[in-house]
Amino acid sequence: MSGGGTGGHIFPAIAIANAIKALRPDTEFLFVGAEGKMEMEKVPAAGYTIVGLWISGFQRKLTMGNMAFPFKVISSLMKAKKIFQSFQPDAVIGTGGFASGPMLNISSKYRTVTLIQEQNSYPGITNRILAKKVDRICVAYSGMEKFFPKDKILLTGNPVRQDILNFEGKRERGMEQFGLNKNKKTILVIGGSLGARTINESILKCLEAFDKNNIQLIWQTGKGFFETAKQAIVKYNGNGFKVLDFIKEMDYAYAISDIVISRAGAISISELCLVKKPCILIPSPNVSEDHQTKNAMALVTYNAAVFIKDTEARDKLCEQTLELISNSELCHKLSENIGRLAFHDSANVIAHEVLSLINNKVK
Repeated sequence: MSGGGTGGHIFPAIAIANAIKALRPDTEFLFVGAEGKMEMEKVPAAGYTIVGLWISGFQRKLTMGNMAFPFKVISSLMKAKKIFQSFQPDAVIGTGGFASGPMLNISSKYRTVTLIQEQNSYPGITNRILAKKVDRICVAYSGMEKFFPKDKILLTGNPVRQDILNFEGKRERGMEQFGLNKNKKTILVIGGSLGARTINESILKCLEAFDKNNIQLIWQTGKGFFETAKQAIVKYNGNGFKVLDFIKEMDYAYAISDIVISRAGAISISELCLVKKPCILIPSPNVSEDHQTKNAMALVTYNAAVFIKDTEARDKLCEQTLELISNSELCHKLSENIGRLAFHDSANVIAHEVLSLINNKVK
């Protein structure tokens, strides 16, 4: 399993591994990530072994870090080859991120099953190049034949954390766990696993209005903004405002939220579809090919989400949030529409496909 950098690449890899393990408990797994990235912590916490490559992305502007990029690529390809020859996998699955490219590139040269799990509606350049070499490409959106060979595509949706799929009894327990009032409206803010500065700074400007309107807040800030957010809520005595750098209990957070404010990462959108939450999407502009805007528009087209540009969020987020949370009819419509776009059991579908490909190669 190779992928990482953000939760959007890590959690699908873990979900696929769990699904394969459920079908074939004797399966051995080895994760390959990027040194110093969050997968080096999250994957062992999920019970799997991981090794790291010295690799990072190429910046679009001139930086000192870019000077080391060619050396990192060569180093990662050499180490990926050693990892492959040592572990001798029957299949290599890439879920995106810096380490995924070198591992899939090396593996495709050997007689082993190779599979890409592409989360976004607009794939990055690495996966577009690798598409010619791999056996299967599992995608979350229709119309991907304009990027990938049609005969390799399998529409599966994105694998998500299984604990978010069942909310039974979780609303009351969630309110207790977060220390919130079940009689108040609750907003969940998730800027992705690393946080989102625009969203965080926009929420700072909303706190007074939320307090006046008796609205509660669960706010995932990321580590970089955590202390700033903690200081900002002190004047409100923490009343109804819960700030965390990372939310581990996302099932409880989703269960108690009335609306969600989020970036438009592929996995976040897949989760929002499954939990059927009315949402305001603020796509990050700092991603390749502006793919988060394309992800968001795939929902907006079906009247399944509210869209705000990153450049307009600081001025518009507060007003549009208050309008949405007070409009029960619109919330219901958004909830119904986003729910229709959900893919169920994606990890299991991919797991079956991987095992089938392995069996066919053996034959």
